[in-house]
Amino acid sequence: MREKWHGVSVFRVPLFPRGVKSGIRLILNYMSFILSGTILGAWQLRKIKSDIIFVYAPSPLLQALPALCLGRIKRIPVVVYVQDLWPESLAATGYVRNRLALRMVETLVKLIYRRSALILVSSRPFLSPIERFSPSAEIIYYPNSVDPSFCNPDGELKPEVPALDKGFCVVFAGNVGAAQAVHVISEAAERLRDHDDIRLVVLGTGSELEWMHARIAELGLSNLFLVGRFPVEAMPHLLSRADVLLATLADQSIFAITVPNKIQAYMAVGRPIIASMNGEGARLVLEAEAGISVPAEDGKALADAILKLHSMPAMDRDRLGENGRRYYRQHFDHDQLVDELIGHLTKVMKAKQ
Repeated sequence: MREKWHGVSVFRVPLFPRGVKSGIRLILNYMSFILSGTILGAWQLRKIKSDIIFVYAPSPLLQALPALCLGRIKRIPVVVYVQDLWPESLAATGYVRNRLALRMVETLVKLIYRRSALILVSSRPFLSPIERFSPSAEIIYYPNSVDPSFCNPDGELKPEVPALDKGFCVVFAGNVGAAQAVHVISEAAERLRDHDDIRLVVLGTGSELEWMHARIAELGLSNLFLVGRFPVEAMPHLLSRADVLLATLADQSIFAITVPNKIQAYMAVGRPIIASMNGEGARLVLEAEAGISVPAEDGKALADAILKLHSMPAMDRDRLGENGRRYYRQHFDHDQLVDELIGHLTKVMKAKQ
């Protein structure tokens, strides 16, 4: 099907439903996009003249395969913007454990890297693993940004979320999945249950959401609120209502070199951050003096960090938030990064010509 989104043509192809926590269905979901994107996507775009193909590549990286096929058909370069390392991330989440399947994915990932005209990476530690896969590839660090509205969160879309109306609110936003190790949030809530004014609020959905609902019922947690997913246009306002913003990742080596995009969003909003993770994401928060870092999947350390910020004078918390916003403007400014991206794409097109 075809549709319009803010004036941009969007071509959609059929997918096999992913389902919940099924490795087989996940693989079928990934493969169905490769197949339908290569065949039906190429057919839909047959009359469209293009100069370059840009692939924004969170998981799965295999989505770049149809782009490479289309690039070969149209004889135009392909630029891949890597958000997540594969097959490391696939193995770390536990959805796929079969070694043969992981080796096959690794072979396809090497093909993608070697056939790309340029590889952009969202985290500096991604450079070395990709160079090992494709020594001759041109790889450039290019960090993520967020929409400028996050720097000015007084937008028009302001949904009512009663969980944010009172108390000291610690807000987690984004995917509620295995990679985020969200069990650490429920563990911290259990440890903080006697602090009546502290609330942990989760904005988003994902594969672990049902488990979290069950955990709340099992432990009788009245301080943990799962309020669902909201349009991205509402997120600046909702995040700005938090006293503290929380980012979590699992205790896996692959995630230690990953910077979740919510770090930039949290900094832009200007609220203090707790980074419950190891490695690069935590390092950025500490370098910016925007909050506190605790080890990944350590519920006690997370609860202690929340208590520390809770007891901190509001003026000091505001200073942490302003530090984050200042760091965002220096390193992740949206307009500056858009100009950089245009420069990268223009360079690739000129080299092709």
